[in-house]
Amino acid sequence: MPIYEYNCENCGDDFECLVFRTEELVECPTCGNKGPRKKMSTFGFSTGGKLKLPSNGGSGSGCSGCSSSNCSSCS
Repeated sequence: MPIYEYNCENCGDDFECLVFRTEELVECPTCGNKGPRKKMSTFGFSTGGKLKLPSNGGSGSGCSGCSSSNCSSCS
């Protein structure tokens, strides 16, 4: 039973829903909209067996995407 991510275009709520059948109607838990948009989930698709993560663009080994190799330089 897959869990899908949805976005309600009516109220803007993002939510997850356990879907038992593909033809099952999903309803927004906040406003009751019966037509939320299914979101593309990084968990929900494959890249040929290899996980691709976004690069932080830095050359150091810093934390949180920082390009410094020394965490004491972060403010």
